[in-house]
Amino acid sequence: MSETYIKVDHLSKLYRLGVAEAMHDSLGAAIGAALKAPFKNFRKLQGLSDFKDKDDESVLWALRDVSFEVREGEVLGVVGKNGAGKSTLLKLLSRISLPSSGSIEISGRVVSLLEVGTGFHKELSGRENIYMNGTILGMTRKEIDRKFDEIVAFSGVERFIDTPVKRYSSGMQVRLAFSVAAHLEPEIMIIDEVLAVGDADFQKRCLGKMKDVSQQGRTVLFVSHNMQAVQSLCTRCIMMENGRLVMDGGTDEVINYYLSKQMTGGSMRVYETPTDAPGNQQIRLQRAIVYKNSSTPSDGQLLYVNDELVFEFAFWNYSPGVHANLSLVLNTVKGEVIFNVVTDDKPIGEGLHVARFQIPANLLNDNVYSIDLYFIKNLKETICLIENAVSFEVHDAPREKAWYGKWIGAIRPKLHITFEQESRL
Repeated sequence: MSETYIKVDHLSKLYRLGVAEAMHDSLGAAIGAALKAPFKNFRKLQGLSDFKDKDDESVLWALRDVSFEVREGEVLGVVGKNGAGKSTLLKLLSRISLPSSGSIEISGRVVSLLEVGTGFHKELSGRENIYMNGTILGMTRKEIDRKFDEIVAFSGVERFIDTPVKRYSSGMQVRLAFSVAAHLEPEIMIIDEVLAVGDADFQKRCLGKMKDVSQQGRTVLFVSHNMQAVQSLCTRCIMMENGRLVMDGGTDEVINYYLSKQMTGGSMRVYETPTDAPGNQQIRLQRAIVYKNSSTPSDGQLLYVNDELVFEFAFWNYSPGVHANLSLVLNTVKGEVIFNVVTDDKPIGEGLHVARFQIPANLLNDNVYSIDLYFIKNLKETICLIENAVSFEVHDAPREKAWYGKWIGAIRPKLHITFEQESRL
């Protein structure tokens, strides 16, 4: 059994909000103010650390009663909306700040990459920062010498390695910072959303490097809003919400739950007046509905993979005599495009218009989907984009025979396949 590298037990972090600091023109003025009102300043200092009333509106629970374990070689993804407590958790694990209650046990050397240029001295060159970081992490000069060329090559900043880091772009800084962290062989890597700064090629190389790191028995904690990156890299996920850990499980299970919660509304959205409807001064959405072909439209009905689905979109057009077409993009909950349906380009008069199309049964896989609407003028100009005009979930149909798990693939068409014996052995 692999060793537990990180153990978080009932971890909480509290902050006091809305405390204004007095401004003074000089150090002497600040000292004088403190001497003039010692008891007042003592009570103020006491109030900053006194959290007796934990439900006071001036108290923010950045984290509340969080517990989990991470074992050697695990790549743990941490997902959640902005403000969920992800970055606070990583700062506590990195010992940047202290918890208000609870405990953290960490076995092994930790490297944290929480923001661009973490741990770099801006006045030193890239070369000097590599040696400084390596030394801080306990590496000998010989060890750093042995890995130096590999670090620089991976970062792609060879031409600027002797230039002060303050001259680097944000992308160059994060490339070098990640390269140093990944090549200095820490037991535990903690990585926040900083990889979003790099370009697509570098992000791909980072993911590959982190996979190599985990396969070598090292542990990675990875926070990202890129669900495809989390899915491809992480062996397990936790989901944070309002400072609490609300789910801990397999990567696909946690990601699907997280993304389904981000989708607002249901399979029917109707707007009574244009002022309430999404759109702009040219186009407003009046309704967006997904329903079974055999039923009348209603919100909350279950849709199955073997149902023929009807999609209905009505919109107000306020531009007289415009030539336009409607483009409908079907996305999975992870942002993968399944297909794009486009209507003919034609004159569209002022007023309410309706577009409908059907998807045959046994085409979509069980998943959560959304539809984006693009209104295109003269085949080239987007005059209105309505993202997530409607979202809906397709459920797996009951099976008569044994179920072997989720059907893989973005779609699952039921195609006629012949199967017969052609000859005998």
